[in-house]
Amino acid sequence: MTPIHRSRQRMTAVALAVLLLTLAACSQEYPNSTFHTNTEFNAAIDHLWNRLMFFGTLVFVLIEGLLIYAVFRYRRRENSPVPKQVHGSATLEILWTAIPALILVFIAVPTVRTIFETQADAAAGSLQVEVIGHQWWWEFRYPELGITTANELYLPVGRTVNFELKTHDVLHSFWIPHLGGKRDLITNRTNYLWFTPDTSMATKVQNGFCAEFCGESHANMKFRVFTVTPEQFESWAAHQASPAVFGATVPAAAPPAAGTAADSAAPAAAAASPAGATPVMLASAGGFTFAEADLPRYARPMTPIPASIRRLPPGMTGDPVRGQEAYQSTSCIGCHAIAGTPFNMANIGPDLTHVGSRTTIGAGLYPNDAEHLAMWIKNSRAMKPGVVMPTLGTNEFDPVTKLKISSGLSDQQVADIVAYLMALK
Repeated sequence: MTPIHRSRQRMTAVALAVLLLTLAACSQEYPNSTFHTNTEFNAAIDHLWNRLMFFGTLVFVLIEGLLIYAVFRYRRRENSPVPKQVHGSATLEILWTAIPALILVFIAVPTVRTIFETQADAAAGSLQVEVIGHQWWWEFRYPELGITTANELYLPVGRTVNFELKTHDVLHSFWIPHLGGKRDLITNRTNYLWFTPDTSMATKVQNGFCAEFCGESHANMKFRVFTVTPEQFESWAAHQASPAVFGATVPAAAPPAAGTAADSAAPAAAAASPAGATPVMLASAGGFTFAEADLPRYARPMTPIPASIRRLPPGMTGDPVRGQEAYQSTSCIGCHAIAGTPFNMANIGPDLTHVGSRTTIGAGLYPNDAEHLAMWIKNSRAMKPGVVMPTLGTNEFDPVTKLKISSGLSDQQVADIVAYLMALK
């Protein structure tokens, strides 16, 4: 192949890449963009960004213009005299020191002002939320309301929220691009972050992330943020503060085997509720909550179930009463808390008090439905690398110990526990 042909191929590849990037930029949906003014925090950062971009562009154009002028004005010519030397010129040295200093003033003053604005104490009467980062999930506590939840954060619009940021282990970073942040969670230190969701954000969903590398499942450490009206928040909070109770619940059907008609019906059911539709009040929840089908496309988990995990037999049903007994007789009670149940107040894993009303499991990695919950109970380590939760399903291969579990939970026990947990709305 000649050099000309190779050059043409490179130019074609570059042109195709530019075209693809241009088409990608034409999208109208930017779910994780920080260029919004949905809170005063984001507005302050956006204003600072615009100012620095303006001055940066001004300096760039000026310097590049001077360089281009010098290149053409003082380029070498035939029989041209030796140019005047400026080495040691005090005037020139003062100028090229003073001008950058002046430019830095225009950059430093608004930057320092924004730092003081965003680091100030939250206003009195703010909603207090304690954020605790774990490898690799998020714990949210509302100390004034007596609520503890995991990986799902409900915030009322129009009210300032003050986040108290802590880590249980390594460094993490709390970031909600649409609302504000990010701010680090540092060992043996408490950081703070506050903002007020704008009223235009009522009944919407935002993605949240860990923005500090924290181990092998750092990319899987996600959460959902639901900005709701004050009335919706009060309804949600009142129910979340109540103990977990389930009554005469109809036994939940186990997830169908892969490839069945029920599998193909699930996406259709989700599609029936268009993205952005007003979330419904779940009848069994007793308080406002988002339904999984009401999540916009960008907030729906898309992680596939590992093929190595055995599915439950088709048609197997779970009984929540048996599930509660099985749950309380296993190691589950040593890691999780369920308010209202005796001897079940551990805090190693996520609080499961109202786990049935949540939209996702695995820190936003999978939808919270019977199929995914069953697979998670059977072999969470295959579902998400690095989790502390052990492999519990009989005959499942543990990717950490490299052993097959010979005396774990049977498929029926898993189905029963799933029915119990899904009943905890």
